[in-house]
Amino acid sequence: MMSPRPLPNGHGPAIYGSIVVAAALPLFLVFGWPITGWLIALVLWVAGQLLMRVLNRRQIGMDNLPNSGVVAMGRMVRTITAGVVLVVVTVADQSVGVSALAVYAIAYSVEFATSLATYYGGEAKT
Repeated sequence: MMSPRPLPNGHGPAIYGSIVVAAALPLFLVFGWPITGWLIALVLWVAGQLLMRVLNRRQIGMDNLPNSGVVAMGRMVRTITAGVVLVVVTVADQSVGVSALAVYAIAYSVEFATSLATYYGGEAKT
């Protein structure tokens, strides 16, 4: 389990997270939740995915330590920026902020869990 593995293709986990965001829209419409919250989560999700698309083009590893640092910082910036935006929105309007937070957090969790399952489900490097 602790053996290094090749990095899996990042498209699958992002697609599953995107499905969560898309599937939340009908729930917002049916239950009358603030659509602004869903839109904020959507914008944060798309911006985060675009950033990840750019970062994933970089070669990482022991041979490319500067690129590895840039990718690590970019991933942290993605999460911190989304968190700051969600806190600011929640302070301004609690119902909008909480609804945006719920959608984004579930989508991010699904993406993360799928990434882990894909990584640890792969064959170890020999």
